Formats: sequence, structure tokens, C-alpha cells
Amino acid sequence: MTDLIDRDGFRANVGIVLMQADGRVFLGKRAGGKGWQFPQGGLRIGESVEQGMFRELAEEIGLAPDDVRIVGVTRRWLRYCLPARYQRRDQLPHCIGQKQRWYLLESLAAEPPVRFDQTDEPEFCGWCWSDWWEPIREVIHFKRPVYRRVLHELGQFAFPDGLPPYPVWWDEMAGS
Repeated sequence: MTDLIDRDGFRANVGIVLMQADGRVFLGKRAGGKGWQFPQGGLRIGESVEQGMFRELAEEIGLAPDDVRIVGVTRRWLRYCLPARYQRRDQLPHCIGQKQRWYLLESLAAEPPVRFDQTDEPEFCGWCWSDWWEPIREVIHFKRPVYRRVLHELGQFAFPDGLPPYPVWWDEMAGS
């Protein structure tokens, strides 16, 4: 196994928020119709967080380091627990969730050369640019608290004069 799982059962992972200069963000449609999310993936043994981020960027959406600029990174690991039905109980060490470092990247092209054919089992089958807060509504329910934290923290780099206003649906999503 190449996953890095800490003693508390959290798998080390990197997440990517890819944005355009206008503040819209990449949202990937998960293969198999399993919703929408940001690119993310596990770190490998011996790999730095930044190396893992660039590997995941290439594997999941086909972009190279020359296609993006690093704008910011979260200060610490952000964690979420997986619901029991998503936990891999047949593997040791047992993984109960993910701990993630998140990168905010800016695309250097108006239309980056996104492609999903870099692995045998692509994570995504489609994508779109979305408003800054929209991924919180689109991601699977148990990742929403982390997405809120990520977009608030990285939003300080993307919008130094102040975060975009919350959408009309914000209050109804606050509890999920």
C-alpha cells in the first residue's frame, strides 16, 4: 500500500482549488455520476505535499506545473471523517477519514488543456467553471464542512479585498 495513514486513521491527502482570474473555480463531475468535487488524492510515501499536488493535478485533470501558478495553501491539515459505509474495513491500517492540505492554483490559460485520459480509471468525466461558493452545494454531504473551511481560508488569497457575497442558498446549507 502506498497510502500514508496516520496513527489516528486519517489518510494524508492533497486537494486542489483551480481558479480563473475572475474567481470562478474548476468543478469536476465524478466518473460514474457520483456528484461534483475538486481534484484531490492521497499522498504517496516519500512524496512532499507539493509533489503530490502536482502529481494529482496531472493524473486527475491533465495539467502540468507550467499550466498553473500557486496562489496559496492552507495553513494546516483539514480533516473529515468518512461515513462508515465509505471506510475500507478490509485494509490495515484502518482509514476513518482524510486529512488534507489544500492548494489554490490559478490557471494561466483562459481555457486550460484539461484532459481525463492520464490514468486507467479517470476520476472525472466532465467539468465546468463555477462560482466560488457553488462547490459547497455540489460536493457530497460529508465533505461540505471542509469545503467551507477551504474556500474561506483560500478565499483570502483569491479575494484580498473581501470574499464574494454568500449565495441565496447559503443559510439552508449551513447545517450540512
